[in-house]
Amino acid sequence: MLEEEYQERRRLPRHLRPQAPEPAEFSFTIRTAEPTDLPDIREIYNLYVANSTVTFDEDPMTLAAWRSKYAYLKKLGMPFIVAVSPGGNVLGYALVTPWAQKKAYRFTVENSIYLSPAATGKGLGRALMEELIVRSKAAGLKEIIAVIADRGADASLRMHESFGFREIGRMGRVGYKFERWLGTIMLQKSLK
Repeated sequence: MLEEEYQERRRLPRHLRPQAPEPAEFSFTIRTAEPTDLPDIREIYNLYVANSTVTFDEDPMTLAAWRSKYAYLKKLGMPFIVAVSPGGNVLGYALVTPWAQKKAYRFTVENSIYLSPAATGKGLGRALMEELIVRSKAAGLKEIIAVIADRGADASLRMHESFGFREIGRMGRVGYKFERWLGTIMLQKSLK
């Protein structure tokens, strides 16, 4: 009993005790991707390649492949954006690519959005989607297609639907990754 009383007297009053620091506010800036962002973009994407079924890629994408993709999208005038922290770290990225190679499809694109693990669940995906849609309209694009895995991508599916993407079809058992068959859900949004 005496030990407890002694410890109680030694404790500082609540207003004098050290306070836990306030959690840092999550903030970011969205801008056009630059070549210097590509190593970070590659690292974000390759985490998904190695650990999830949201991409059907099975092999990590090289920096050379990202440079080639970047140059191709820049030549076409396609939006490719990044979200960066105040310190300049890439937190996520979004881009659109041509839906198909035939010229008649030139106004239709497929979107991709990927976030670093530390940036998920904080509204960044929505912010990137909103900006990607704005920039896609400004680029004269008319339709955006989303191809989403039928397993493990529920948050992506909900986000796309909240932006007005509508399901246009499903393909079952078209991909095989991590020793299991996967399908896709296709959604479309008109930018008219």
